[in-house]
Amino acid sequence: CLPLCFFSQAIILVHWLLTVWGCMNYMFPASYAWGNFSVLAVGIWAIVQRDSLDAIMMFLTGLLLTILTDIIHVSVFYPPNNNLTDAKRFSIGMAIFSLLLKPVSCYLVYRMYRERGGEYTFNIGRMLPLPPCQRGPPPRVLGRPPCTLDPSA
Repeated sequence: CLPLCFFSQAIILVHWLLTVWGCMNYMFPASYAWGNFSVLAVGIWAIVQRDSLDAIMMFLTGLLLTILTDIIHVSVFYPPNNNLTDAKRFSIGMAIFSLLLKPVSCYLVYRMYRERGGEYTFNIGRMLPLPPCQRGPPPRVLGRPPCTLDPSA
């Protein structure tokens, strides 16, 4: 089994090459290149600083965000069929291939995050208020007897 540090370097290299090929024909705006290359720069930071959970988490977050932005770029800027040359087909194909590889890259980066000691602590339940019946008993005030919901008491 290959170590995960090899996968991080391979992820950076493959996505860099696919992004370069995706930017070849100026089909996408500069935001495509800036977004992908800046996330790859954070990935290099995550490789160099092996003990940093922040770097690997920012790399994972950036990869997840570029999945969304790549979908938007490909869907908005895809040219009509009569304007597709072979070079444009290659360029858009490499951008789509990079997009398809990003979920696999996210999984591998998440495994690296876990290997470095990170814990997935995102819990949506803490952000949502609980209904009164699930909150538990009200806090007890010192010096007063506890409240009961029984009307006969």
